Amino acid sequence: MQLEELKEFLDKKVELYNHPRFIESDPIQIPHAFQRKEEIEIAAFLVAVIAWGNRKMIIKNGWQLMEYLDHSPYEFVVNHQLSDLSKIETFVHRTFNGTDAITFIQALQHLYQHHGGLENVFAHHQEPRTLQPAISAFKKVFFEVEHLKRTEKHLSDPLQQSAAKRINMFLRWMVRKDNCGVDFGIWKSLHPSQLSCPLDVHSGNVARKLNLLTRKQNDAKALAELDEQLRLLDPTDPVKYDFALFGLGVFEQF
Repeated sequence: MQLEELKEFLDKKVELYNHPRFIESDPIQIPHAFQRKEEIEIAAFLVAVIAWGNRKMIIKNGWQLMEYLDHSPYEFVVNHQLSDLSKIETFVHRTFNGTDAITFIQALQHLYQHHGGLENVFAHHQEPRTLQPAISAFKKVFFEVEHLKRTEKHLSDPLQQSAAKRINMFLRWMVRKDNCGVDFGIWKSLHPSQLSCPLDVHSGNVARKLNLLTRKQNDAKALAELDEQLRLLDPTDPVKYDFALFGLGVFEQF
């Protein structure tokens, strides 16, 4: 397909999948249960962190995490005492266990008490055309708290050649605002033009079939290549095409 044809094709798929009904089968339903900015962003961050594997299991375990946080994630994160964390010890999602979950809660408390919260850290380290270095800087700030080395693997680092799929998905949720009711757009200090596509097996395979991506691995270099192509289609909101790539892969087996 020529560029204009490809854009027309993908724009139609965005319109199809960037719809409130998408929420029903997606982990984004969990932060949609909240109204306050801080509640939404903390719920979204924690759910994004465990968003790999079976989607039904991600959603089930995401709700379990919210239950542990008394369905008030911000209040729990900021005000919890050590004794409040013992109930989380039994949590497990694949290799993300209770110890990891407790560390993440403590790290979030540290962020809000000493760094102005999630948005502030990413905004402080943003670059005009990309947030990938900001993700790497965020990881360093996040793990200022005492933690086990193994827990670090649950936050990807683009500067270590990771595509950082889950954290890029979280950033899409927080930054994009298109009035379609899926993404939140509650972070005003960042812009959709800075976002990168959450690159995974589905979106990567579809992107290759559409000649948007030539690199075989789903890594940071592949993400940079895909970013460049999607910015040709829409420089102001390139990551809207995540809906098209994901939908084509998951729902249409493209």
